[in-house]
Amino acid sequence: MRNEPKQILKLDDYQVRALETDQIKQTGLEGLPYFLLGLFGEVGTLLSALKKKQRDRESYVGYNEAVIEEFGDVLWYFTNIATRASIKLSTLAEKTFRDLKTWDKKKVSLGTFQGIQTKKLGKAGTCDSTGDFEAALISLAGKVGLLLHDLDLEKFAKNRYALSAHLVEIFRALIEAANFADVNLAEAALSNLEKTNSRWPKYKRYAPLFDENYPKEEQFPRRMAFHLIEHPKSKKVIMKINGVTIGNPLTDNRMMHDDYRFHDVFHLAYMAILGWSPTIRALLKVKRKTKPQVDDAEDGFRAILIEEGISTLIFQRAARLDCFKSIDSLDYPLLKLIPEFVHGYEVEKCPLWQWEKAILDGFTVFRKLRLHRRGIVIADLKKRSISFKEIP
Repeated sequence: MRNEPKQILKLDDYQVRALETDQIKQTGLEGLPYFLLGLFGEVGTLLSALKKKQRDRESYVGYNEAVIEEFGDVLWYFTNIATRASIKLSTLAEKTFRDLKTWDKKKVSLGTFQGIQTKKLGKAGTCDSTGDFEAALISLAGKVGLLLHDLDLEKFAKNRYALSAHLVEIFRALIEAANFADVNLAEAALSNLEKTNSRWPKYKRYAPLFDENYPKEEQFPRRMAFHLIEHPKSKKVIMKINGVTIGNPLTDNRMMHDDYRFHDVFHLAYMAILGWSPTIRALLKVKRKTKPQVDDAEDGFRAILIEEGISTLIFQRAARLDCFKSIDSLDYPLLKLIPEFVHGYEVEKCPLWQWEKAILDGFTVFRKLRLHRRGIVIADLKKRSISFKEIP
């Protein structure tokens, strides 16, 4: 098999680990509609990726990765549906490879993802016949649609076997589609676990501070109080630390005012919670010059541009959502854009939940600055926190 993962992933182990990232409060069959809609949506996304590939051909960058990711998402939704129906994935796998004559046969060894795919696979997304893949995806979507239809008719309330029969058919269609797409389901499942654990881990552990092994003069001070003040006439915002102005006075740099002039607070949030901000590192003159390569790559101008790009992108989204007021979690499509920005840089080690905290906490302080037009922003790298204090 192509790119066979070194880790042998058992179906039931994946099922347990997938459940750990389930954030839906409704238990049992009550939560089924959410997962079924999610499953149907992910199959649709797979079809969309295939159509883009057919339309854009070689200009569609990232198709292979997208297909693997979407198969992983399909697996996650499918697996959590099985969990809520109290059915093991290994049990479904056994039924998937049986017909009516062998339906009640004794257990066979199909306990791993590697065991349910016997086809020799090539490079993901390079199957000889995209028509076969498309037909397999349409078949998969149809089977999920039938399950949704029967759920609407309330056929599963007292009949778990009816739900099990649907899941067997869907699993069979999923394996067939993966074979046509040359996607290793073990690889897709492991990739999915990595992604979901980055977003919803069982235990949250911060990535180590990136400068902790550098001389003290090249480290961020572990606790700082920054004064951000808007000038009453010019409306420009200055930032001070220990009474010294750092950086240039900021405006919104836009015809329509939106208070982006206070956006340094986002850099402070990245510094405090991620331990990363090339922008603030340059302003504080704590670049890691003892390692010229790190100074150039991690603390240089390109890294600063990337940080500014992330801040601008997220601000544009936040502006349409009242600056994330009353929002305690960010949508995954937004968060997943960040790894594309920071790929190859040290901050890619920070999980998505840590980015989410940095963004939401940063906007909490931003809203207070916007209200008061001045304030003290306290960045504490040891506590991984950022807070606001009014200026008397």
